Amino acid sequence: MPISSILHQLKLCIKTQTLITAKQLHTQIIKLGLLHYGPIPNTLLDVYGKCGSIQFALQMFDEMPQRDQVTWASILTAHTQANKPSKTLSLFPSMSNVDGLEPDHFVFSSLVKACASLGDIRRGKQVHGRFVLSEFVDDDVVKSSLVDMYAKCGLPDNARAVFDSIRVRNAISWNAIVSAYARSGRKVEALNMFGKVPVKSLFLWTALISGLVQSGNGIDAISVFIDMRRNCVDITDPLVLSSIIGASSDLALLEFGKQVHSLVIGFGYESCLFISNAFVDMYAKCSDILAAKSIFAGMRQRDVISWTSMIVGAAQHGQAEEALALYDEMVSKSVKPNEVTFVGLIYACSHVGLVNKGRELFKSMTDVYGLNPSLLHYTCLLDLLSRSGNLDEAENLIQEMPFTPDEPTWAALLSACKHHGKTEMAVRIADQLFKLKPKDPSTYILLSNIYANASVWEKVSNVRKLMANMEVKKEPGHSCIEFGKESQVFYAGEMMTHPMKDEIFYLLKELEIEMRERGYVPDTNFVLHDMEDQEKERLLFWHSERLAVAYGLLKSVPGSVIRIVKNLRVCGDCHTVLKLISEITKREIVVRDATRYHHFKDGKCSCSDFW
Repeated sequence: MPISSILHQLKLCIKTQTLITAKQLHTQIIKLGLLHYGPIPNTLLDVYGKCGSIQFALQMFDEMPQRDQVTWASILTAHTQANKPSKTLSLFPSMSNVDGLEPDHFVFSSLVKACASLGDIRRGKQVHGRFVLSEFVDDDVVKSSLVDMYAKCGLPDNARAVFDSIRVRNAISWNAIVSAYARSGRKVEALNMFGKVPVKSLFLWTALISGLVQSGNGIDAISVFIDMRRNCVDITDPLVLSSIIGASSDLALLEFGKQVHSLVIGFGYESCLFISNAFVDMYAKCSDILAAKSIFAGMRQRDVISWTSMIVGAAQHGQAEEALALYDEMVSKSVKPNEVTFVGLIYACSHVGLVNKGRELFKSMTDVYGLNPSLLHYTCLLDLLSRSGNLDEAENLIQEMPFTPDEPTWAALLSACKHHGKTEMAVRIADQLFKLKPKDPSTYILLSNIYANASVWEKVSNVRKLMANMEVKKEPGHSCIEFGKESQVFYAGEMMTHPMKDEIFYLLKELEIEMRERGYVPDTNFVLHDMEDQEKERLLFWHSERLAVAYGLLKSVPGSVIRIVKNLRVCGDCHTVLKLISEITKREIVVRDATRYHHFKDGKCSCSDFW
């Protein structure tokens, strides 16, 4: 068989991803005595690498009597493509130390991509420095990889500096610089660069949209996506759909998410694993846990993200037993949980008081799965211990954990002290929390109430002063409610211009009369302004979630679920009011606030009044 024919067939194996044929050709090559002839060993190594057989690629690499730059480029690229960037970087020093070779542009490109995958900017800059000093300094392909690396490491200015030095810019470099600005939240620059691109491919649109979603600019991402649809861009790859589903999740835009779902079905991507995963997450975050379960149940294939999304979704919606049952099923199918899985599981345990189970799960992270608990895991465990009354153990956990406790950590313990009536301990914890100068307004309310209950009036005054100083910076409370294509946003205390202000006012008044007859007394402790109690009650009356609920009761189909998204934590008084409204009106009300999901039904809440 001619050598040219062998090389041709080996390259076909890469194109068709036929590893078995490559192995058969390898056997023939050995029989013909051509294993070390000319380009055959490097080509065979490249075939194994690009067909995903790292083991055979490494075996070929180790057995080669002579290795050149092509050999090294192939083995390094193989590890990078196999998602083993650390191995790529650990192998590289032997290129010069063992084989006495200097990297070429292919090797540089592979090294830069490995650094980008790891987010290792320190080593990335070292590779960049070595590239600048090499004879390949003008290679535009390596520069495009550098732009991408700096983009993924959150350094858009470094990415721009390299981008400006590229003589002939290709799609990769344009996509990378647009992504660099979008991911860093510099949307104006991202849009300006996007406008300069001569040919806008689907991947460029995807880079812009996904970058905007990642930086929290979901509304802008949706606007760009709609513009993309108007431009009739052919969606031949579903990644952009995954990003826009993510925007729907972050913004809790259930109706828009449903429209995207219809679009996905129309394109035939509904069976795509990462699209299904995105929908499970989206429906759960948009308060429609039943739809999330339906998507999950219909998935033919599931990975750790599928299981974790469903477990976390069930836990957040107060369905702890179901979350734990899903975990057992997941493990029985030999799917290894990840760090996020355990956040959901320990969170679930805290809602049903399964202290021993929570401890067991936390311990299994390291003992069984080799995962290192993060601050978030410790905070979840602390929440579990605190809720169940194990306050001393919770405080010891804070002292012993390998992280500096942050505001949510101390606030979780402080809230539990208040709930369990541990006044002395509460004051001690409050002092620790006060030193952090909290940013969440609800933390100040908690601090004020703790000090007031302990009659530490000087500290109550200090908290109120700090609260007054931060009032200018405080994000105004607002609640959003959707009906079909209609979306309404209500701001606390602002109703004067709303066309239905009178109907909303009279309905809330009627409900308040009924609630008072059932024993409701407004809890003015949740208003820190210095004013009369009657005025405080008026402020509570106009809280945004109440306005949204009243609007929902007036406009929605009788018997349907009312879904609301609030940007801040629901205050304790509104929590009581929403429970009563759900009982009076016989309606289910689901509120997604800044910390969790509340399912109000028949006068009860899924959070068991502890959030």
